[in-house]
Amino acid sequence: MPFRKTIFWTHLTIGLTVSLIVLLMSVTGVILTYDKQLSNWANRNYRAQVHHLDSAPLPIDDLIQTASANLDTTPTAITILNDPQEPAALNVGRGDYRYANRYTGGLLNDSDPPMRRFLRSIMYWHRWLALEGPSREIGRNITGIGNLGFLILLLSGLYLLCIRFTRTKSLRNLLTFRTELKGKARDLNWHNVIGSWLFLPLLIIVLSGVVISYQWAGNLMYLVVGEQPPTSTSLRSSTGNELGAAESEPSPTALCSYQTLFNRTSEEVSDWKSITLELRESNHAPAVVRVDRSLGGQPSKRLDLIFAGPNCRDYEIGGYPTQSRGQRLRSWLRYAHTGEVYGIVGQTVAGLASLGGGILVWTGLALSWRRFIKP
Repeated sequence: MPFRKTIFWTHLTIGLTVSLIVLLMSVTGVILTYDKQLSNWANRNYRAQVHHLDSAPLPIDDLIQTASANLDTTPTAITILNDPQEPAALNVGRGDYRYANRYTGGLLNDSDPPMRRFLRSIMYWHRWLALEGPSREIGRNITGIGNLGFLILLLSGLYLLCIRFTRTKSLRNLLTFRTELKGKARDLNWHNVIGSWLFLPLLIIVLSGVVISYQWAGNLMYLVVGEQPPTSTSLRSSTGNELGAAESEPSPTALCSYQTLFNRTSEEVSDWKSITLELRESNHAPAVVRVDRSLGGQPSKRLDLIFAGPNCRDYEIGGYPTQSRGQRLRSWLRYAHTGEVYGIVGQTVAGLASLGGGILVWTGLALSWRRFIKP
């Protein structure tokens, strides 16, 4: 069998095998395009009234104490935005937040708003087919196979497209939609055009999806830049500010208030958009303050300030500025997957690419139907 036919049948077989899971991830990806903006819109009623702006916000320590008194779970962190109307966000679990008025300390929600619950359910479908408990790992493996299959489809499709390009006298069938075409010719035209224009963003989205799905793929990213993979390659454990083991008799550190830490951080990073204070269980642990100079999703604009001295004046820089090239590449891939790394423009491109991925699946299935079932 000629090599071209081998690639074609590989493309077709893998496409039929992973079509439904790729279609599901594409549709859910489209819905999640503006996840952050929709979540902020859903929280619009939590903004402080204008008349509150005439008074100063509560000191952060008082705010934490007042809000925590009405919480069933002890918060692990508090995030303050640079907009004084925005509420404080208290982290009470992974991705679970309670919002408090910065001027009164009153809680503004006892659960996520409907929009946030809807988006979270879509995210669960996108990541692990909405499976729960031990079955979640099965869902993760299935979506991982879908990502890997889609990557092979893109690369084999590029080869087939290049072969087709060398055999056609015009780029019209490859780069422009032809409205006069019907049936199989139309489906092939759409398949080629969308695959041509969206190849690069789809490649980035799918490649990052493979890295997220498989540890071996994440390790490969370190090897690509000439580094040895760390023992743990999760983004959460690769922040670049790992601290040494505690001494046998640690001395108290950073005994100042959270408000002092906040003030000190805002002085040092004047262009901050949000400041997150980790709430420590012990004074023997360094105080970690996470600063984001973007609206989220841009790791290069994040850094940590680690206060380890009792006067809260001296600090070390952690986070992105101290990460290795491999860690930075993985961070970039994580947010390139959603397009957030390039702001709303990147999100829009990622959303269009997800939509295009769904159309590629649909036209591919239509072409297969006409080939095997109803010519």
